[in-house]
Formats: sequence, structure tokens, C-alpha cells
Amino acid sequence: MFDGLRDRRWRFVASAALAVGLAGTYQFAWPVLRGPIGAQSGASGPALGTVFTGMIVAQTLAAFPAGWIRDRYGPRLPMLVATLFVVIGYAGTAIAPTTPELYLWFAVGGAGVGIAYDVAINTPSRWFRTRRGLATGAVSMAFSLTSFALIPFVHRAVDAAFATTMLALAAAAGAASLVAAFVIRDPRPASAAPSSGAASDGGEATADAATAMSWRSMIETRGFWLLYTVFVVVNGVGLMVIEKVVTYAGELGLSTAEATAAASIVALGQGSGVLAGGAASDKLGAERTVAASLFLTGFAIVGVVAAGRMGFEWAFVALAGVTMFFRSPAFGILPGVVSERFGRTYSGENYGVMLTAKLWGGVFGGTATSLLVLRIGWSATFLVGAALAIAVGAVALVVFVRSS
Repeated sequence: MFDGLRDRRWRFVASAALAVGLAGTYQFAWPVLRGPIGAQSGASGPALGTVFTGMIVAQTLAAFPAGWIRDRYGPRLPMLVATLFVVIGYAGTAIAPTTPELYLWFAVGGAGVGIAYDVAINTPSRWFRTRRGLATGAVSMAFSLTSFALIPFVHRAVDAAFATTMLALAAAAGAASLVAAFVIRDPRPASAAPSSGAASDGGEATADAATAMSWRSMIETRGFWLLYTVFVVVNGVGLMVIEKVVTYAGELGLSTAEATAAASIVALGQGSGVLAGGAASDKLGAERTVAASLFLTGFAIVGVVAAGRMGFEWAFVALAGVTMFFRSPAFGILPGVVSERFGRTYSGENYGVMLTAKLWGGVFGGTATSLLVLRIGWSATFLVGAALAIAVGAVALVVFVRSS
């Protein structure tokens, strides 16, 4: 029986990737949805930043209970809930896009994204051992690259037919999550043979269960907190770029085409960086790769600001993509790190705890940076994010090199 399941492992990955990719439009298509949503609702810039923050907060808070349920009852139930939530979020925005309702719709939709993401990103670690990085990277890459493919169409459609576009996004995201709910399944602990390349066999599963840490034990380790701090900053500076890059481009006088291209390149950089970072981690080590990528993210943001201030429009666009390229490896690497360090038995809930870093990153990338823009200006705000990334990345890199 397992041979048939083994042959279908990549179907599980493909289904997870499609579901998380279309759910990811809440986050990665936001730069081109932000303006039309603001026009429909009359929301101010800070209010829209807070809507985005609320979506990220809901996304992160939903991941842990989704992982806890999945670890005990399997992936179907949480994915069905994700289906309902991603549909409600977009459909509600189409029907009632006023400012008070936006907070609700994007919180509900964000919760759906968090559930779908936690189920999807932890599926490869359960089925793969020798190709875990590749499979996880494929799912993580889909989270942003799907938006890269859709952004040009969404940008044209949402200006012409706002409600129809939002309903179409609701239908697409809901359908993909519904399919995933009935396709994805988890292996039985004793089902794999060592030669299969699957995640575990019966003996390995028994050993893992005996040594695995629950989330309560995990958070008592210093290694977790260093990784968590890095992940907070990875999320904070990346979400700042995602949420504000199109508006910042407009403030600098870039054309609409260039601003839209920046949103697409951000999604492309996010997706391609996951695979490149995963390959680099095989040689450099997982933790060191994550720390080094954060350090380089800071310098890329400095380049974005410099290019924009000097009027180098397409350099601005390219460097926005470079920023996300360096920012993204953590999302493909950390699920495996959590599984290896703390065991596969509780990997769903443990990575759900790690994902709460996105909550604090969302507060910084949305609300906090919106307030900073009002006080110190656009370029200075981006430079604050750059300084934070460089400082934390440098400290983490030193610590991880010394501990290796």
C-alpha cells in the first residue's frame, strides 16, 4: 500500500503548493490591491497599513491551533476551515469594502492563509527525508510566485471591476484549498521503508516520538529564541517592503508601470530566493544561511532607497526583488530546522509557534512603519528597516558561526 502512496508524494506537494499559492495572494497581491481597496473604502494610509497588520496577526495566530489539530487529527479538518476563511475574506471585501468591515474581512482571510500555510509547509517534512529541502522549497516558492504570475492580471482587473475581481480571487483560493483538503494526507508512522526516501519508518518514528520536544520544551532553549528573533526581523522588513513598495514608488515619482513591476518582482524575488537559499544551506548550514541572508537583506534595502532617491527607476525595481530574494530563504529552511532540532512528532505545532514571529513582523511592517512614514518620511523609514536587518543578521551570523 505504501508504494502507491510514495508515488503520490509529489501530488501532495503540488496540491499544497497550489492551495498556499492562491491563499498567498492576500499577502503578495496586496501592493496592487491596496490602492483600489483604499479608494473603495475611503481608508487612510495608516488605516490600510493596520488592515494589513491585522491580516498578518490573524495569519500567525491561526497557524498554531491549525498545527496542533493537524498533528492529532490529520490535515483535512484544518484545510476545510482554511477554505471557508479565504472565501469569506475576499467575498466580504467585494460586498462590503468599508473601512470597519475591512478589518474583519482581512482578519478572517488572514486566518485562512495561516491555516493553509501551516498545513502546506509541513506536508513535505512528513513525506520526504532525502528531498525534504526541495519539496519544502517548492511549497514555499509557490506562496509568492503564484502572485507574481497573477499580479499583472489582478492589477488590470481590480481597477476595472473591483467586486468581480475580489469574488474571482475568493473562488480561486477557496477551490484550491478545498482540493488540498481532500488530497493531502499524512503517512502512518510504520508505513515507510528506509530505502523509500520517505520521512520515517516505524523504528525512526518511535525514536522521534521518544526524543521530540513539545512547544513548551522548545521555547525553553536558547537556540529557539535566537532563531525566533531572526524570524521576527525577516518578517518585519520583508512585510514593510511588500506592504509599501508600490506606494513608496509612487512617492518617488515612478510610473504606474514601474510600481506594478516592483510588486511583481517582489513576489518573484521571494519565490526564487527560497530555492537558492535552500541550496546554499546544504553547504553553509541552515542557521548560518538564514542569518547571512538577513544581513544581505539590509544592504539590499539601502540599495532600494539609494536607487529611488537618485531616480534610477528600474534599479529600484530590481533591488526590491533582490531584497526579497535575500529575505526569503528562512521560509524554506526553518520548517526543516524545527523538524530536525525538535522532532517531527510535534512539527506542526512547533512551526506554528515559530510562525508567531510573523505577528510582530506584521506589526512592524504594517502599522509601525506607517506611523514612521508620517514622522520621518519614506526613505528614512526604509533605512530604519535596513539597519535593523543588518544589526540582527550580523549578531546571529557571529553566534551561529561560533557554535558550529
